[in-house]
Amino acid sequence: MQRNLAQKISLIIAIFCYLAAGGFLLASLLYEPARSGDPVHASFMASVIFFIGCGIVLHVIARTRLKGLVSFDDQQNDQ
Repeated sequence: MQRNLAQKISLIIAIFCYLAAGGFLLASLLYEPARSGDPVHASFMASVIFFIGCGIVLHVIARTRLKGLVSFDDQQNDQ
């Protein structure tokens, strides 16, 4: 089944989100915190969680079969 344009765009953005999460993970590993509760290190880790979550949601949207979900015609959904 063909994916529509919005699903292709969602997959591309999901890949960028995964890459951004990897970048922030690398930054958090390389960053030397000045003290135990450094807010910069915490924000790097929060960004990792945020971008992974966004990537998962967009990946699911990109891979979902949408045929019949948009149509309100029951006869067409039975096929």
